[in-house]
Amino acid sequence: MKVHSALGPGLLESVYERCLIHELNKSGLRTASEIPVRVNYDNIVLEGGLKLDILVEDLVIVELQAVETLTALHSAQLLSYLKLSGKPVGLLINFNTVHLRSGIRRLVNGPLAKGKYAFFPAPSAYPPKPEL
Repeated sequence: MKVHSALGPGLLESVYERCLIHELNKSGLRTASEIPVRVNYDNIVLEGGLKLDILVEDLVIVELQAVETLTALHSAQLLSYLKLSGKPVGLLINFNTVHLRSGIRRLVNGPLAKGKYAFFPAPSAYPPKPEL
């Protein structure tokens, strides 16, 4: 959120990517960017076409966008990356929004009922829990 608060919407995805990596690293998280994704098809390995934007702690894929609106295609792309890489969780973040919280989607790589994949809004989309 700090990156979006400082820069606002309207910049290129690559600018947000560099700034977000910087903030994640400052907070002590390990990141890697532009990670190639292998596709195994019919006993051959295809390389070179797909790249993860950011991988955090070798667990969470962060896919960045700077588009007018997120579509089902953006979610499908991240779900494909999750399946191909075997990573458990992904964040789809669209920086081209007035409020960043409305541009964040969290997706989970795992079957639910009847083989469906999960889509959960990011925690910031939930109301705060009351203190007990």
